[in-house]
Amino acid sequence: MLQRNPKQARSRQNPLDVTDQDWNRFVMNHPHGHLLQTRMWGELKATHGWKSLHSTVVNNTGKILGAALVLMRKLPYGLGNIAYAPRGPVVDWDNEEYAEATIRTTAKLAQRKGALALIIEPDLFDTPLDEHLLERCGFIPVHFSVQPRRTSLINLDVDEEVDILSAMKQKTRYNIGLARRKGITIRTGGIEDAPIFYNLMQATAERDTFSIHPFAYYRDFMALLARDSDSPARLLIAEHGGQPLAAVIATAIGKRATYLYGASTNEKRDLMPTYLLQWEAILWARSKGCVSYDMWGIPDEDEAVLEAQFETRHDGLWGVYRFKRGFGGQVVRHIGTWALVFSPLRWWLYQQANRLRKTHGLGG
Repeated sequence: MLQRNPKQARSRQNPLDVTDQDWNRFVMNHPHGHLLQTRMWGELKATHGWKSLHSTVVNNTGKILGAALVLMRKLPYGLGNIAYAPRGPVVDWDNEEYAEATIRTTAKLAQRKGALALIIEPDLFDTPLDEHLLERCGFIPVHFSVQPRRTSLINLDVDEEVDILSAMKQKTRYNIGLARRKGITIRTGGIEDAPIFYNLMQATAERDTFSIHPFAYYRDFMALLARDSDSPARLLIAEHGGQPLAAVIATAIGKRATYLYGASTNEKRDLMPTYLLQWEAILWARSKGCVSYDMWGIPDEDEAVLEAQFETRHDGLWGVYRFKRGFGGQVVRHIGTWALVFSPLRWWLYQQANRLRKTHGLGG
């Protein structure tokens, strides 16, 4: 690892003088910033089983150079704690001094709090150069991922809305228009609509056989992140004749928007409400100044495999890939999950427990 120049960067494991506003401003304006590294996300997770920790690296004027929201959770079987930085740390990874200082500061914080390892999922694409950087910092690749490793990014940095539409599949454009013609309307929801959203999530989870958070989680999410028009998240609800048929929660952080949650009822699916809903979310993201829209998760396969199998596969993320591919995004792959191990024995036991329980204790 590179040695830090103390005149240029200094670390803070308890950044009492870094306000929530300063932190969020840094994350939201950083090219590698992400919703999952904001103070609001830490507050949400802190009310649902996690401990939220923060580390920063600043220069002599107090300017933040790197930051990491670290979520800490106690593991079963006496294994101790696991530390997890979702889509973090947030730092200019091309600046090795800042990156190394941020990693070292975050690692010291996690180790001091009794973590057996620090697990990170940086906002980096899967390239040999970035892999070598993490390896030089002492990280090893991990076989599982918590956040989606492969996704589809829709380009919003175009002159006209029609340019976004023209990049979509013809059937997707048709379904957007069909939903309009059939009387689907889209409205912005608030925390009072949390029960509607949760009911739609329950219907979707039952239909597509996946697990969801409890109602309180989505209610708290909206209270923290979708309070008003200035908040980074937006709940959109598709209705027909006043009946809720589908909903999405999208987020806008800096120049990037993310399709975070989506749900729909089993009724009136032939009216294609999810297509118009997604289009309105894209338009909202563009109005917030975003230049890309992350569809947030597709099967982790090469594009040739995706195109060859999307019509016959329905397991896992394959079930939604056919819908997502229609919006014409570019397939990209993130660098995945990496671990800095502090206790090799407990790390080994943790991995064995994961194999037996088929869970990693990091869920979301």
